[in-house]
Amino acid sequence: MHRVLLIDDDTELAAMLARYLGHEGFQVCVAHDGETGASEAVSGHHDLVVLDLMMPRLSGTEVLRRVREHSTVPVLVLTARGDNVDRVIGLNMGADDYVPKPSTPAELVARIRAILRRTHHRRDAAHAPAGPRALHAGALVLWPGSRRVAWHGQPLELTGTQFSLLEVLARHAGQLVTKPDISQQAFGRTLDRFDRRIDVHISAIRQKLGTRPDGQPWIQSVRGLGYQLLVE
Repeated sequence: MHRVLLIDDDTELAAMLARYLGHEGFQVCVAHDGETGASEAVSGHHDLVVLDLMMPRLSGTEVLRRVREHSTVPVLVLTARGDNVDRVIGLNMGADDYVPKPSTPAELVARIRAILRRTHHRRDAAHAPAGPRALHAGALVLWPGSRRVAWHGQPLELTGTQFSLLEVLARHAGQLVTKPDISQQAFGRTLDRFDRRIDVHISAIRQKLGTRPDGQPWIQSVRGLGYQLLVE
């Protein structure tokens, strides 16, 4: 049974979501304030965190910052519907995905299961029989089994979602990969028309890679199509 931590100050909504998740086979722990939620999230007792970004006193963004300082636990953020700022902030700070509020419990469960599938795929890969361990793309080296990255010989810290995206681009280094293909290969789902998750995560990866000698980013974009990782 997967253990989900729900951090939301709306006690009525949290209780309803907890009941629904329980009926769907999840073990749910609820925290109604940021301080408690942040402590629980880094305890190692949960497989995934659902975090509302809009909370009083200790905001959801501050909770996410604290969690990412100490843990790689997957985080799904709840954001105000139509508020792109909250979504971008959450993804840039290391959230794995977001669901706008109000949303249906069924959509929330679907997103949770998608994240958990990716998480367990990574764990299974880490314990797979020995084989080709490293993926090389110029100065970039990825170890998919352990989810480690080296850039010009130095460790590169990435979130799980960022790693998945970079792995797809590295496997097609020097080639254009369309955003629908990236979404399918990295997340196993169809890309929504107005979904900017990939763009936001790619922007964060670009910042970590720095720029080429000519001042251009290592990940090039082709407007309206997709992205290409350069290796020279």
